[in-house]
Amino acid sequence: MRAGFWALAALLLGAFLAHFLLQDRGYVLITFMGYNIEMSVPALFLLLCGAYFGLRLIVFLWRAPRRVGEAVADVRTRRAGTKLTRGLIHLAEGDWSKGERLLTQGLRGTEAPLINYLLAARAAQLQGSNERRDDWLRLAYEELPEAEAAILLTQAELQLEHNEHERALATLSRIEADHPGHPLAVELLVRAHGALGDWKSVLALLPKLKDPRLDAGGVAELAATALRHFVARANLSDTELEEYWARLPVRLRKLPALIAIRAQSRSALGRGDAAEKELRQALKQHWHEELILAYGKIKSPDPARQLRRAEQWLKGHAEDAVLLLTTARLCMAVELWGKARSYLESSLALAPRTDAYALYGQLLKELGEEDSAAIAFRSGLALVTSAVSELPALDKPGARGNRPATPTEDENAASRATR
Repeated sequence: MRAGFWALAALLLGAFLAHFLLQDRGYVLITFMGYNIEMSVPALFLLLCGAYFGLRLIVFLWRAPRRVGEAVADVRTRRAGTKLTRGLIHLAEGDWSKGERLLTQGLRGTEAPLINYLLAARAAQLQGSNERRDDWLRLAYEELPEAEAAILLTQAELQLEHNEHERALATLSRIEADHPGHPLAVELLVRAHGALGDWKSVLALLPKLKDPRLDAGGVAELAATALRHFVARANLSDTELEEYWARLPVRLRKLPALIAIRAQSRSALGRGDAAEKELRQALKQHWHEELILAYGKIKSPDPARQLRRAEQWLKGHAEDAVLLLTTARLCMAVELWGKARSYLESSLALAPRTDAYALYGQLLKELGEEDSAAIAFRSGLALVTSAVSELPALDKPGARGNRPATPTEDENAASRATR
């Protein structure tokens, strides 16, 4: 519509100008360096138009090679992007061979070849070809030596995923030499040393972790295991424990498992009151199984107060099998055998556990019920071996209900234990 309007306007303007030019074509005289050029006004107009379009043609031809190159590069880039996308789709669908092929085909023309190389290396490993994986990583380094850290970190992570722990340590040592304290490198070192059981090295590395990814590679579990080895030392002092705890990253110090380990260690070092307070505060923030279990294992100056607090918690968590187990353990600490039995049977009825059966067996032995105690121990063992049908089991716990034992029952249980 708009083009038609301008065409019509041009025709009208041309007709209007032609009308006046035919009446008087005008006269133009150009004198330059002794030369005289004479022409009419229409001829001058046509000459100027020709010069303009000629100049435009020359500029177009001058720029044509560059524009063609840019167009070809743009096509290659689009094709590379398409192959990258298709390669990622095939990787996500589990077709690693085709994904690797598309990713490597997309190397030509891509503006970010590092992505293709790293993903191709991962695809090769998923197919079980570690040699081809290392070849892609080597080519990535040769083309992009400035990305050495990223390439080596990827290589170390892939080696860890493939249980090549020694090779991963060698790779990570190269990163440490050039980039000491690199956060991801330290995290991978923790995973590598933990897989090799080198807990001394893990303990030395934990304070260096900066904002660790606790769910990556089981870092939280490794930290807990390493701390257990640390507190298990025979010559550990309270000062050493507190100094090491203060050096740990904040995110690690907030882990319930580590808080529980520290509290039990403080209790073993004679600071049960501080351990009880620490666990009580932690349970306000995180109602966690490990914290609840630790609360029943620490030895505070006033175990009866611990029991009262646990029974107070039961009012809001009556169906919590772990809390029932902890409450039973605290009852045993103050020799309330009947209540302990009631809580344990309720706990086992809700969720059978090996530690609950072990404690139940100890309680029954204390009450003189040797045969039932043996069956309890075997029932707990059956949970580990999954051979439940091959072992005799106790009658279903909780037959007496979920009520605590009465004082009379406690007295009777105590008298049986005395006999």
